[in-house]
Amino acid sequence: MLKTEHYCITSENILSHEFIGLETRVYSKDKNKQKINGKVVDETKNLMLIEKNGEIKKIPKKEAMFEFKIGKKTVKVDGKKILFKPEQRLKVLWRKQNEWRKKSRQQTRS
Repeated sequence: MLKTEHYCITSENILSHEFIGLETRVYSKDKNKQKINGKVVDETKNLMLIEKNGEIKKIPKKEAMFEFKIGKKTVKVDGKKILFKPEQRLKVLWRKQNEWRKKSRQQTRS
């Protein structure tokens, strides 16, 4: 878990958080992109930009699996699940997460 006073990233909520600044490792079928590791420096709808040894690597999200380091743990995220603009991803996934919580509360009350 990555935690500060008002910010906490866990394996359960990582999809609805910012990736910039996180350490990551890339798993891809493309051998040139296989096991690239570094820090996420930017994100677009289709790309994750990762800095490795002062060089920026552009990784297509739909072709890769990303393993993010959160504190002492790692979390794998399928790039296909995050094919959104960062600001859209946060909105969409936050809404879905809240809808799921509402449904589970309603089911426990019934």
